[in-house]
Amino acid sequence: MKSDRLLSILLLLQTRGRVPAHELAERLEVSVRTIYRDIEALSASGVPVYAERGRHGGIELLAGFRTDVTGLTADESRALFILAAQGAHAALGLDAALGSALRKVMAALPAPHRPAAEATSRRILVDATRWKGGPQSAVDLDTLQDAVFADRRLRLHYRHSGSTTPRTYTVDPYGLVSKAGVWYLVADRRGTPRLFRADRVRSATLLPDPVRRRPGVELADVWEVLRRQVEERPGGFEVTVRVRRDILDMFQRLTASALVALPEDDGESPWATARLSYGFVREVRQLLMFADRLEVLEPPEAREELVRAAASVTELYRRED
Repeated sequence: MKSDRLLSILLLLQTRGRVPAHELAERLEVSVRTIYRDIEALSASGVPVYAERGRHGGIELLAGFRTDVTGLTADESRALFILAAQGAHAALGLDAALGSALRKVMAALPAPHRPAAEATSRRILVDATRWKGGPQSAVDLDTLQDAVFADRRLRLHYRHSGSTTPRTYTVDPYGLVSKAGVWYLVADRRGTPRLFRADRVRSATLLPDPVRRRPGVELADVWEVLRRQVEERPGGFEVTVRVRRDILDMFQRLTASALVALPEDDGESPWATARLSYGFVREVRQLLMFADRLEVLEPPEAREELVRAAASVTELYRRED
């Protein structure tokens, strides 16, 4: 709507100062001609806005002009007070800043919207961490943040999963991503996108060299590539199991990352059938946690691996001191 666009122009100019007409057009997805017509409409309504032509020209408000119009709708006001990923603010040292910002937003809200926004903050909570995720290692994001915001390269001492010895990498960071309560550094290493879990960074050193990102590539672009690589990684082999119906909910929660087909439950048999995908044979040992409430049906090598694992456990507990 034109009224929304006019308000967006006003708020952008108030925040940014002088803005080229072509940039406003790109941001609002209209033509430059439409932007100039909107400026005329704002001027006619009493807003002191003017345009300067030329190489260093642009559109701006008269110095000192401010408006207390927020332009927020009731739904937009409520959305601001749903505190998604609260742990992210704490990890970045921004809890106090977030509280201060929300108090300022509340004060600036139109009076009719304030009760709904306040009720939302007390009635809706988003917790991004998973149940029983296990103890989390301490994460020091200070140096990683410094590199991201200062556009500097990083030298990392990083321990990979399953390794006891850290390796050293020089990387070009794009940014930080919090995924289900776990922080990741998204960076290029020698021009190739890489993902580094922040809690596996043993030390990080800010280098004097400026970051060398690929032209035109943003954090969201690199994250999408890396996310797909993780989620679409093919499994090594599929395992068919039957599970007791009385533990189906727990089974699905604990094996969610490996499930490729939901359990087939006819509601009558005490067992349900499901399929899982694993990268390595040894990973099926995870299923021992279900004891006799789960049976691997195929492939044979998965059954054999569980037999070996069970024998090792039996031997351990029968061993005489």
